[in-house]
Amino acid sequence: MRRAPRGIRTGIKAWTAAVGLAVVAAVLPPLSTAAPAHAENNGVGLTPALGWSSWSSVRKDPTAAKIDAQADAMKSSGLAAAGFQYVNVDDFWYQCPGSQGPNVDANGRWVTDATKFPPSGTANGIKAVADHVHADGLQFGLYVTPGVSKQAVAQNSAILGTSYHVQDIATTTAEKNYNCKGMVGIDYSKPGAQPFIDSWADEFAAWGVDYVKIDGVGTPDVPDVQAWSKALVQTGRPIHLELSNNLAIGSAATWQQYSNGWRTGGDIECYGGCTTAGTLTDWSHLQTRFGQVASWQPDGGPGAFNDYDSLEVGNGSATGLTDAEQQSQMSLWALAASPLILGTDLTNLNAAELGYLKNGRVLAVDQDAIDASRIVNNGNQQVYSKKEKDGGVVIGLFNYSDTGSTTVSVPLSAAGISGSATATDLWSGASLGTVSGTYSVTLGPGAVKLIKAVPAGSGGSVTIEAEASGNTIAGASRVATCAACSGGHKVGFIGNGAANYVTVNGITEPSAGSHTLTLAYLVSGTRSFSISVNGGPDIVESLSGTSFATPTTASVTVQLNAGTNTIKFHNDTAYAPDLDAITVS
Repeated sequence: MRRAPRGIRTGIKAWTAAVGLAVVAAVLPPLSTAAPAHAENNGVGLTPALGWSSWSSVRKDPTAAKIDAQADAMKSSGLAAAGFQYVNVDDFWYQCPGSQGPNVDANGRWVTDATKFPPSGTANGIKAVADHVHADGLQFGLYVTPGVSKQAVAQNSAILGTSYHVQDIATTTAEKNYNCKGMVGIDYSKPGAQPFIDSWADEFAAWGVDYVKIDGVGTPDVPDVQAWSKALVQTGRPIHLELSNNLAIGSAATWQQYSNGWRTGGDIECYGGCTTAGTLTDWSHLQTRFGQVASWQPDGGPGAFNDYDSLEVGNGSATGLTDAEQQSQMSLWALAASPLILGTDLTNLNAAELGYLKNGRVLAVDQDAIDASRIVNNGNQQVYSKKEKDGGVVIGLFNYSDTGSTTVSVPLSAAGISGSATATDLWSGASLGTVSGTYSVTLGPGAVKLIKAVPAGSGGSVTIEAEASGNTIAGASRVATCAACSGGHKVGFIGNGAANYVTVNGITEPSAGSHTLTLAYLVSGTRSFSISVNGGPDIVESLSGTSFATPTTASVTVQLNAGTNTIKFHNDTAYAPDLDAITVS
């Protein structure tokens, strides 16, 4: 494994001295030898990614100004505070002169389209946008396809840091590139092949890329996926790896092992073929996902998730979905623990749509990282359920039809509820009282009823990992591996400045009152957390321990509101402990 770049190594040393995190575990994690659902063990993707992609609404004309505006809107709208983090540039960011592949630099890597992404001083245009996104407190994603450009083959580009050239590794097999075409395969048995992908990944890392989407992936491209997985890890930068599209379910174990997520089907967009002209999607395209969610249910989990494509919630009638259908899409994706990558224009969301996207109760269903099972498949009656860590059961009842009302019924025993339960409507937050036996609801076209039922006698506590992607991990605070921690990870480098904090989002309660907050933390010696609930005054807790490798616990009483709550952990003047998880009971 190659060493991290010098600047990264220097930062690692300072971080290790400050918070006691092991360099190899924190920054250069090895490929996991545990269950493949933990993917690369790269410290990201432990819960479904939340963010935005340029493809649906921007399509073939991404520009720096447009991407900057979307990042600014994600922050100003409150979506970032709700947990949305990634701002991803899809296809058409690079120079495409024709059908012979993207233009390349001296080392065979794609060249940025400087007209769309002009350089800023000495910074590449993509880096300039990544810097803007990072300044908004967000993370930046970029797009690539398998193989190497024919332009690099024709030029016989040198492979950086080696004596090899592209002609030493290129094949004549065509690879998919939906824009330029002109990509060919790489023979990964050749000695220069992995260094070529490493150099490309290093460049992305230097630009500040936090998320890489590889498009056009099929089963023959497994060597490319393996190479990119290895290359991204060796950069020393935690980078999410997403695969697209319509991947084979028979190869699910491979996608689990080498990536953080994979598209289970084709595009959600209609491309001019929608029921209503000019819209992004329609109900018939969403209907294809109901069966996919059922089929792929066993294959998703922490670190590696089934991806059902863009969440087309927003932009009113231009989206192509009614309000009820937008709620259904978000509900189905959340039940399936799918990435929620928005495709709509974030600068054009109305208050109702923002309310859907920021609904902490629904986001928590997605961020639990548990895939729901289909328990009713009866024509237009579709029901999915999953059991939460706190003992509650989330149930989604859907009207599959978009033309008429339907009564949807589910025996609660099919969801694992043998007696009575207290139910809450997760979209409205309203109490539904006690339910038992069979639960039924009449739904309009394309509508959903998403409920949480807490069986009588269940404990009612919930544990949230500090590293969950629905949380806000700000400033220098970052995720590190931790073998003894509950999720296999922790967040370190909290404190020593107001910018370095963790906010745990999506804690939902049916009523206001006192709750016990149990912290699982790690520290050698004594350090303090300042704990702020819903932006209120700090509760300062001085915590002691003997190790940065083994967590210990402490409890504090907090006052939570009815509905969604956030809890911020910080220390503005000194380093805080590392944080493993919190349990609210």
